[in-house]
Amino acid sequence: MAAVATCGTCTGSPGSTVAAASKNNVTSFQRRGPRASGSDSGYSRLVSIAGTRPSVRNGQLLVSTGLPALDQLLGGGLAVGTVLLIEEDKYNIYSPLLFKYFLAEGIVNGHTLLVASAKEDPADILQELPAPLLDDNCKKEFDEDVHNHKTPESNIKMKIAWRYQLLPKMEAGPVSSSRFGHYYDLSKRIPQELIEASKWHRFFLPEKISSTFNVEPCSLTHGYKRLLQFIQNIIYEEGFDGSNPQKKQKNILRIGIQSLGSPLWGDDICCTENCDNSHSLTKFLYILRGLLRASLSACIITMPTHLIQNKAIIARVTNLSDIVVGLESFIGSERETNPLYKDYHGLIHIRQIPRLNNLICDVSDVKDLAFKLKRKLFTIEHTTKLRSFGIQDQKYLLSSHLRKFAIEKNPLRRLHTLKKNY
Repeated sequence: MAAVATCGTCTGSPGSTVAAASKNNVTSFQRRGPRASGSDSGYSRLVSIAGTRPSVRNGQLLVSTGLPALDQLLGGGLAVGTVLLIEEDKYNIYSPLLFKYFLAEGIVNGHTLLVASAKEDPADILQELPAPLLDDNCKKEFDEDVHNHKTPESNIKMKIAWRYQLLPKMEAGPVSSSRFGHYYDLSKRIPQELIEASKWHRFFLPEKISSTFNVEPCSLTHGYKRLLQFIQNIIYEEGFDGSNPQKKQKNILRIGIQSLGSPLWGDDICCTENCDNSHSLTKFLYILRGLLRASLSACIITMPTHLIQNKAIIARVTNLSDIVVGLESFIGSERETNPLYKDYHGLIHIRQIPRLNNLICDVSDVKDLAFKLKRKLFTIEHTTKLRSFGIQDQKYLLSSHLRKFAIEKNPLRRLHTLKKNY
């Protein structure tokens, strides 16, 4: 009513009335959302970085791990400022794939890379990155995969209502290079021109270690110390420090550390249970998380946790990581010959999910997961169907002392066996 009374006292044309009302702020309407300029809007700063998107759950800025199925399990992607720890499989066959997916996704989106290794030259690692599948190539690969796994029943064309035939089909893969998350062809290598156009930094430990150096007791190993100094210099010198905004276009720093904690890094946690540098690795992770929290960076670390002798160190490493994903390969195990797992090559264990800006996290879809390595794709699937098998498919039980009662097909013989034993 106050607004109406004010407008009623105004004189002049309708245009002057509107101008006077706008000048005196008599209306209570306020536009919500980012401003047109976008200079003072935090939302516009988030979406302006290529290859990122804000989380719909907590507003955290996310980047893709390079594997869309893994992004979905982690709540939409890997949050900027966090550490993703990959527990290597026993023979280190499948964990390097996740490592290369993460780096390849950074090259496709124009992110800056920092690759650290004590075994392989980072330049050689970049040469082995998989090629991205974009547009028609991605659709073709997925169509071939669906055709190869098609069941006889699916070949029968079903007659449905015409209104349902007009509905759009579910998207199987990405359709453009600007989309969040891409698929990659493991049978091909990333084009050389993409590597040359990208900006990356290499940390090869054998080149950083001098012939003579002093190691202080109860401190970081020389390799960890040099790596932290290298990461800190890159973050501060190139403007990835989030606490000191730069005027130039912002970008994401993707850090990849290969086989951290192995003896090649000068750490002895994989050699003995009572190691001398038991706190060196945990101190490194603690300092690294502090650097990442205040920067536009995301880190992936592969670690041979199956070689660490002290289980207490594994527990501390898990607590100091934001996300922990373990790979369990079927090679050399009993599950390799188990008919229930014949369609898979291993299991994936999501051991920890970050609770960023939340008290709890959703862990409903991170159980019963298995991975399959196809000719060109690395896929993650749910294995809930394994728990719905019948007696005719289950010829044995895991417990050997119950096996003689489970395989009996004749109910009378089974009851007779039970009466005889009891």
